[in-house]
Amino acid sequence: MRGAEPGRVRTREGRQAWRFAAGLPVSLFLTLGPALARTPPPDVPSFGERIEVRVVNVEVVVTDKGGNRVPGLAAADFRLKVDGQEVPIEFFSEVRGGGAVVPGLAAGPIVAGLPSLAPGNPVGTSYLVFIDDFFSAPQRRDEVLRSLAGDLGRLQPEDRMAIVAFDGRKLALLASWTGDPAALGRALAQARARRAHGLDRMAELNTSDIGRQLTPLVPLQLIQPSAVSSRLDPEARMYAERLADQVQKSVAAAVSTLRSFASPPGRKVMLLLDGGWPFSPASYVVNDNRPVFDRDVPGGEALLRPLADAANLLGYTLYPVDVPGLDATFADASVGGPPPVVSFPVRQQEIAATLDYVARETGGRPLHAGLRRAALEIAAGDTRSYYWLGFSPARQGDDRHHAIEVEVRRAGLAVRSRTGYVDLSRRGEGAMQVESALFFGTPSGAESLPVELGAAVRSGWREIEVPVSIALPIQAMAVVPVEGRWRADLELRVAALDENGDRSDVPAVPIQLTFDTAPERGRYVPYNLKLKLRRIRQHLVLALFDSIGGKILTAEADVDPHK
Repeated sequence: MRGAEPGRVRTREGRQAWRFAAGLPVSLFLTLGPALARTPPPDVPSFGERIEVRVVNVEVVVTDKGGNRVPGLAAADFRLKVDGQEVPIEFFSEVRGGGAVVPGLAAGPIVAGLPSLAPGNPVGTSYLVFIDDFFSAPQRRDEVLRSLAGDLGRLQPEDRMAIVAFDGRKLALLASWTGDPAALGRALAQARARRAHGLDRMAELNTSDIGRQLTPLVPLQLIQPSAVSSRLDPEARMYAERLADQVQKSVAAAVSTLRSFASPPGRKVMLLLDGGWPFSPASYVVNDNRPVFDRDVPGGEALLRPLADAANLLGYTLYPVDVPGLDATFADASVGGPPPVVSFPVRQQEIAATLDYVARETGGRPLHAGLRRAALEIAAGDTRSYYWLGFSPARQGDDRHHAIEVEVRRAGLAVRSRTGYVDLSRRGEGAMQVESALFFGTPSGAESLPVELGAAVRSGWREIEVPVSIALPIQAMAVVPVEGRWRADLELRVAALDENGDRSDVPAVPIQLTFDTAPERGRYVPYNLKLKLRRIRQHLVLALFDSIGGKILTAEADVDPHK
């Protein structure tokens, strides 16, 4: 196959596009969800960078029975287990009061990819603030935002912060990484000026309660005498499914935010200002202490595990903030001991359970009730002193979750740390990069993928087909000799976001190109496909990913079926 040089042409709409010389086009038919056009915000620093997780860092907080921090431990005082098997600690350092402490004699060798902490040097913290405008009520959200603005003076010179908000449809980058309190203050003021949609969520809940008219649950004992759970009635199930979908959408936005800010220096913290995500939407809707069983409504880990996995993969500790402000006094479950006794309403219990889960899984603290007014103060204090352990996992690149357990060999001490990590594959890395472009836009200066969209054709009542022509650039490929020929293995990913904030999955389409002779750099190979989309305004991101060379090229396009 020989590459073809494309030329610039004008479409009838006056837009520039690419024309391909004759070649052997490959046709593909994809079914995607819809997407939305929007203006890309400022650059996200991590987009396009390789996400190398060759080593795993584990931040560990150690406390005594009184909840006080325990300093001065050495690597020999810890036992680190992965999937139940003890592994060697290859890196060990103590961070005390925001500065690195000289490692003990038992510290393991420093390996590439682990933090290099010079003794006595300050260790900065990168605070990623995620503001959930979709579930948050404006008064409570603004109360938290004002407290954050008032505490910006607690940032040390080596600290930095980025601020992202989500309104249920799209993400807005209000501030990229900066340590400038004035710039961050302006960004938080901008966040307060944004519309918060929590009152809409309350109205939906009230409508559901009234519509159901407190219809009794149907006991499962009528079907299975041994069961103790109850099913949802149709009205409750309808709203519970809707609520679960809304939580999934907000969780996906938080995950995308983490992935797009994957590689800041120092300790990585996310302040998660969620407006009240229930751990079990079914129980939240029923609002009764009886257990509820309904397979059609996801809840618990099915909803929240993607967020915990993304944070643990990228080394973020989550500090979820109770924006609604529960009216109960909580014990800190993160320091161990028996679970606190709760006596507040079921719906508040569900929101609290979400905070507890994401904090526990990532080694952070849930900031319940009045603690929300001191979120930055508590997170900053909690991350100034800890132990930093690191190890090199036996990587398989299979995207599997692996459990992490840290123990202290001394009696009477408790530990808090992340509970696992994901063995990221090259495909998983490519999906992260595409997702970043989808939600935040392609940064200026990034290498682009030449793409031309043809005229959309209706396909049924709710769908359209859009022909797409792509020029695959040889210079972006790692072309290697294989059995006397030359081959390039690529992946094409397509993602979509619609005007309602719904997005498609990111399917990976393998493309294998074979050449009789070494192809000339600077030339292109034509590739054609058709996208089957819902008949709604949408924004597309197409990305060409070379898993060998690690290079990614992207293109963005808007589709409006009404034009």
